[in-house]
Amino acid sequence: MLFGKTILITGIASGIGARTAELAGQLGADVIGVDVREPAAAVGSFVKADISSKVGVDELVARLPQRIDALCNVAGLSGNTGAAATLAVNFFGLRALSEAVAPKIREGGAIVNVASIAGYGWRANLNRAASMVGIEGFPDVAEVVRDHAVRNEEGYPVSKELLLLWTFRAAHQDLFKRRGIRVNAVSPGPVETPILKQFRTVLGDARVDSDIARVGRAGTSGDIAPVVLFLCSDGARWVNGANVPVDGGLEASINAEVLGF
Repeated sequence: MLFGKTILITGIASGIGARTAELAGQLGADVIGVDVREPAAAVGSFVKADISSKVGVDELVARLPQRIDALCNVAGLSGNTGAAATLAVNFFGLRALSEAVAPKIREGGAIVNVASIAGYGWRANLNRAASMVGIEGFPDVAEVVRDHAVRNEEGYPVSKELLLLWTFRAAHQDLFKRRGIRVNAVSPGPVETPILKQFRTVLGDARVDSDIARVGRAGTSGDIAPVVLFLCSDGARWVNGANVPVDGGLEASINAEVLGF
């Protein structure tokens, strides 16, 4: 389903990004990997880049080929570097890259955003999320964080709230929709990646352990990558503006408890 496709994947140095790149190559895709660090294993071609600023995004886009089939936005920070740094990568950088790359994505192509179950609070925080998503371009992120009173410990969940809300909007944004580019999200639960320890620091052991206990085990990168790549494929050609939970049933368990069914 991916044979002959060119897929741009950010965050390939470790975790979900590394496994997504590896599997995409095994499935016949030409992979262009992006990260601030060199990957341990060579998969396709590699571009060293930092998407935490407009300059970094522009420099990356200038080095990309004229045509790609899909963009996988996997790169992200855990939140332990503070809210401004986290939002700069996890949302504003990711969005800027998606918008800048859009003209290079073929008609009928795809963008897949790796969000998180931690972003499901977007409904409860809709006014704040809508206000922040409504800021165009690549703003002064520290100023945005101050203006919206985002605490450092909120950086990760807020970044994923914005990403989910933007995914729903972008699916119907003219930049993507007029060329049939699908925009979807995948929301993992706790995943055994190198930054899980950082998540424990940010979210707390009790929250992480509770989530894992609900479903029996933490996920792995190998659980997430196939779903990301399915959304890149033509098999998902009628999937647009969707958020796919890949969490072992965590969302279902929480909903049953909260809603009492």
